[in-house]
Amino acid sequence: MKVLYITGWCRSGSTLLGNILGELPRVAHAGELSYLWSNGVLGTGTNPTCGCGEDLRACRVWGKALALTAADEAGLREIAADRVRRHQAHLRTRHTRRRLAEARGRAAPDAGVRATLTAMTTLYETAADVLGADVLVDSSKFPAEAAALCGLDGIDARVLHLVRDPRATAYSWRRAKAYIPAMDVRRSTAYWTGFNIASQWIGAAFPDRYRRLRYEDFTTDPARVLAALVRWAGLPGTPPVTAGGVATLGENHTVTGNPDRLQRGDVRIRPDDAWVAGLPRGETLTSTLIAAPLLRRYRYPLIPRER
Repeated sequence: MKVLYITGWCRSGSTLLGNILGELPRVAHAGELSYLWSNGVLGTGTNPTCGCGEDLRACRVWGKALALTAADEAGLREIAADRVRRHQAHLRTRHTRRRLAEARGRAAPDAGVRATLTAMTTLYETAADVLGADVLVDSSKFPAEAAALCGLDGIDARVLHLVRDPRATAYSWRRAKAYIPAMDVRRSTAYWTGFNIASQWIGAAFPDRYRRLRYEDFTTDPARVLAALVRWAGLPGTPPVTAGGVATLGENHTVTGNPDRLQRGDVRIRPDDAWVAGLPRGETLTSTLIAAPLLRRYRYPLIPRER
C-alpha cells in the first residue's frame, strides 16, 4: 500500500494539490485523515462535513469506515477518544525527532507508541479499503505523522514537503474562512517555521522518500510540476491539468481541510501575490524577521515584490 503524505504548514495549497492528485486512477485524497476521530465521531473538531458535502457519519465512505471500527456508538466513541489522546501524546510536531529515530531503527518505541503506530496502520488500511484506492494522499501536515509513516510495515511512504512564502500564509490567516478561524501573523509565522524545520528533518533522514515543492512553482507551471511529482511518487495516470493551468475536479471524500475542497468542475491554478500589497508593512516585517533563517533556503526574497 502506498501513502503520499503532505507535510508543511497550513494555507499552502495542500487541499487543492491533494484533490488534483485524487483524480488519478486508484488514487484517493483522504484530506486531513487524522481528524476523522475528532470531526466525525466526537464532534470536537473544526467541522463534521466530508468533501462530498455529507456529514462524515452519513457519508457512504466514512460512515462505512466508522461502522467497521466498532459495533456500537459507545465503543466507537471510546476508540475515537483513544485515537485523539494518542495523537496528542505521540504525533505532535515536538515528537518528530523521536518518531524519526524509531522509523530509522535507531530507537525502540515503547508499548504506547507501538499501539499508536498500529492504530495508524489500521486507519490507513481501512481508508484505502472503503475508498477503493491503491494510493492514499493524506494532507494532515503533521511532521511527526510523516516521520512515523516512514517506519510502518506494509506501507510504501512518500513525503511531500509543501512550502509557501510565510508572508503569503500570514496574509491568508488574517481572514477567517468558513469553519477556520483567523490567526495573527506572529503565531502563523512561528508555526510556519516550526512545521517546516521539522519537515526538513524527514528529508535528511529519508532523502529517497522526500521531496520539497514550493507552492509558487506549482502555481506558475502546474502541468509541468504535477507531471514531475507523479513520476517521483510513482503514481498512475496523468494529472487532469491543462497546459493553461485548468484542473477539473470531481467529488472527493476529504475528512477536512480548506473549505475550497467542496469545489467541483474546472478550477484555474494561478499565482496569487495579493499579499504583497495587502499585508500591512509592519506585519510583513514581523513575518520576515521570524522566518528569516528559512527564507533564503526556500528562495524567498527578504523584500517581497509583485511578479
